[in-house]
Amino acid sequence: MKSLNYMNRSSFRGIILSITLLFSIALVSIPSYAEEISVESIALDETTIMELINDSNVDINTFRVWLGSEFSFESFKTEKGWVGEKTPQGVIIFTSSESVKPGESVKFGIKTDGSSSGINWKALDKQDKQIGIGKSIANSLLNVVVNPNVKENSRSTDTSISSESTFRIVPEKPNIGSTIRVTGEKFGASQMFDVYIDSKKIGSFETNKDGYFMTTLKIPENQNADRVDFKVVSKNGEEKKISLRIGEVGNRILESQHIPLTVQGIPKLIHRGDLLEIFGTGNPNSAVKMEITGPDGDLTRTITAETNSKGDWKVEPLLVPLDRPFGKYAGVISDGRNSKTINWTLESDKKIVITPVTLKFDQGQTMKFNGTALPNKSIELTLEDPLGKEIISDIIQIDESGIVNFEFPTTQNTMEGTYTLIAKQEKYKEFIYAGIGQLPTIPVNLEFDKLNYKAGETAVITLSGKASEIISLLIVDPSDKPKGESISIKLQPDGRGTHTIDLKGYSSGIYTAVLSKGSTQNSEVFTVGLQTGSGEININTTKVDYHPGDPILILGETSPNNLLTVSMINPDGKEIKTRDTFSDKNGKISEGSFRVPSDAKPGAWTIKAKSGSNFDNVKINVLAVIQEGMVVVVDEGQIIPGFGRTINIHVYGASQTVQMEIVAQDGEIIEELSFPASKTGEINQPWIVPQDTEPGVYTIKVSDALNSAETAYEIQ
Repeated sequence: MKSLNYMNRSSFRGIILSITLLFSIALVSIPSYAEEISVESIALDETTIMELINDSNVDINTFRVWLGSEFSFESFKTEKGWVGEKTPQGVIIFTSSESVKPGESVKFGIKTDGSSSGINWKALDKQDKQIGIGKSIANSLLNVVVNPNVKENSRSTDTSISSESTFRIVPEKPNIGSTIRVTGEKFGASQMFDVYIDSKKIGSFETNKDGYFMTTLKIPENQNADRVDFKVVSKNGEEKKISLRIGEVGNRILESQHIPLTVQGIPKLIHRGDLLEIFGTGNPNSAVKMEITGPDGDLTRTITAETNSKGDWKVEPLLVPLDRPFGKYAGVISDGRNSKTINWTLESDKKIVITPVTLKFDQGQTMKFNGTALPNKSIELTLEDPLGKEIISDIIQIDESGIVNFEFPTTQNTMEGTYTLIAKQEKYKEFIYAGIGQLPTIPVNLEFDKLNYKAGETAVITLSGKASEIISLLIVDPSDKPKGESISIKLQPDGRGTHTIDLKGYSSGIYTAVLSKGSTQNSEVFTVGLQTGSGEININTTKVDYHPGDPILILGETSPNNLLTVSMINPDGKEIKTRDTFSDKNGKISEGSFRVPSDAKPGAWTIKAKSGSNFDNVKINVLAVIQEGMVVVVDEGQIIPGFGRTINIHVYGASQTVQMEIVAQDGEIIEELSFPASKTGEINQPWIVPQDTEPGVYTIKVSDALNSAETAYEIQ
């Protein structure tokens, strides 16, 4: 049985505090240097919660924060609808398509590597014009003040929302921009609550001494017509919600107005495995029908969709089957008033063709991907969650058949959303999408043709997203300033596109390209004028012993703005993975894209960093899972909005189904779980820590039909 491995006692502390404070703590107002933009802050240890309040007469679309040279950011958390990006220069840029309008506010949680004396900030409008700048100095948390006027026989304020709490919306079918009445009962007495539509706050109210309330609010004009969650949220984060559909109002198209029949999302050239999002316009408040015929003239598929009051229609995402015959296809579409024919060709020039066995997986199912790639060559597969975080990566050796199989077991608590499988083999790269709990949507992606460019060269960017959509591209320079204005780019009908950047006038340094569409955003770093071989290299890893599947974080130092090539070499001297990277302006190296293959040969592996004639090696020891039997490792997880903190449980050397027990110090079994192991004997699963879990050391026990193992983890 594996001996206990006690983890760092403070591993969850900062992140957990940021999530809790972000939505449940009243902030202490600290005046900033801007007269019309105020930033209120509160801090506990290294965690700071900042609230940006817009008292100006313009919208705020960007909020930038940075520290003094003696501190740096470790993590951050945003409200839904906002995205944050930490630049190589140490600045966090928060952006959103839903601006902070006059009179509104937004909160951010930030964790630093020390208790800083203040956080600098800058607020910008949608033209990136500065409308406020200052430095926020946070106060510590205040003690709770008990209201002496609360009667002893009044309802307890310890519980804000109980199972008996109810509320309703009048009318039950509200429209965009309409006024609604929200009424409820059996909530906490004499307490303040907020009302949200999904993640957007629309108002607040206070209950009376009996826990009853009635308030009048308005549905925002920019709200989408869709099914949403109306939420009543207490100041300590408890919530009660109901689901209703918000209807359209205004901007209705008169029936006499002619809306052309159009269809988008079907490019002229299609490949097996492509994900298609087909949409268009037609006769309002009716339906469209498309019949598709194949190369032999036979009917292969019929697609139908309803048009809304504006004439818009769309169908659920479609996956081109791997066995669909190659050749020319035709689709005849009609809306009952007009008809048209479109044509496309199904070709076979893709080197990597991988698809999920279904577009939508349920929580608890195993995500499975099958397909083909170049035979007798290795392929790197990386699965990213809906937040863009890598959750598993592997390098697989493909045999002469070229067949690729990839699996990822999920749990009932696995995050819902679109997951992206990134497949890389030699110079080829493909993105494959699948959903958990919902159908996938195609995100925006960009990729440069290389990492480093000479001054005056032309950079080529490959873009991908939804068919024919318009996306925005912004370049941020080494000093964290926009390099010119953002550029609008329209993708081709196949969802792809290219864009070139003339690098004349670009100074040497590290740049960031930010691609955005609405609230969806992606970024990529590129460099200009960096050199190789300009100084001594020193690298190291964060630990010595690794198991198959473990991530490897490589840290080091060399001269500033230096280009490097990092390689991972197995005990036989074979180079398994190579990646180009760089040192920052302070000479720091940080490379986290490496992972031990799941079928890694045990023994001494080498990580090599090279720049010109300079190089450095570090040895790691890959343990033999088969020799050790079953192994369980627990590490820090992420915070999932709406669920809370998690820990990641990794099991190696398992066979078939694995039973898990999470046991408290007094021997009480907190939870019993069961998961199927992958073909390589692995399980990689998060466990959501219940909110009422007491601090202490917990034992994680795992067993299959043959072996057992256990480890321990301290929860603060």
